[in-house]
Amino acid sequence: MRKLSNLVMVCCGAVAMLAFSGASFAGEAVTANVTNGKNIFENGKPDAGVPACQTCHGEKAMGNDGMGSPRLANIGYVYIVKQLTNYAEDKRKDLTMDQMNGIAKGLSVQDKRDLAAYENSFPRDSEPSDLNALKTDGTVIGESYKGQLLVRYGVADKVPACMSCHGFNGRGADPVYPKIAQQKYVYLVNQLTHWRDGSRENDPMGQMRAVAKNLTDEDIRNAATYLSQASDSTVGDGMEIDNKMILKNVKIVK
Repeated sequence: MRKLSNLVMVCCGAVAMLAFSGASFAGEAVTANVTNGKNIFENGKPDAGVPACQTCHGEKAMGNDGMGSPRLANIGYVYIVKQLTNYAEDKRKDLTMDQMNGIAKGLSVQDKRDLAAYENSFPRDSEPSDLNALKTDGTVIGESYKGQLLVRYGVADKVPACMSCHGFNGRGADPVYPKIAQQKYVYLVNQLTHWRDGSRENDPMGQMRAVAKNLTDEDIRNAATYLSQASDSTVGDGMEIDNKMILKNVKIVK
């Protein structure tokens, strides 16, 4: 009965995220303009104090380990809208460069939808973190095989498998759970650490904080090492079906 109750709670959370983002299953579809999203991503909105997203996240939205900025390409439309909204409402703090809160406040609701649509229109390219370069620069890297065990199986009576929510190899499950496969290593380590110490707290139902509080520094590095290199899901494995379901009520225009 408890498992069923938890499942219902998760489903309710997912519906809430959809309504929150404007991508509801019922009623009129929202519109996302990828041309406007592309323009903001590449050029920003100078009059609103919004710099070009690609300055930190890269031309292909693949992120930057040196800056601690995350990959945004194909991580989930609803998830991106939620994060931008949380930044704008100060429900999530930018603990890396202290910029995203101000940037998000300069974006309209429509801008957020447009950016999310554009960032999820990129080809499903592979650009994993360069762990050898990070190690050369003094960054401590984990052990991939231990990270794989954690991602796929968790730790008995302590930590659930990452894939139980984020899907096989962290491929993502929009609307609630973002793609974390081939997310940047530095970003993954930072976010898991923030979840653990409570400095990030915009997770649905406190799920990530509950998970991260049981992770050691070694666990975090191991999981980040594996996920940053994890093979992306392939066409037909279910991820595309999930995204089509989410985006079917989002009218994409150019």
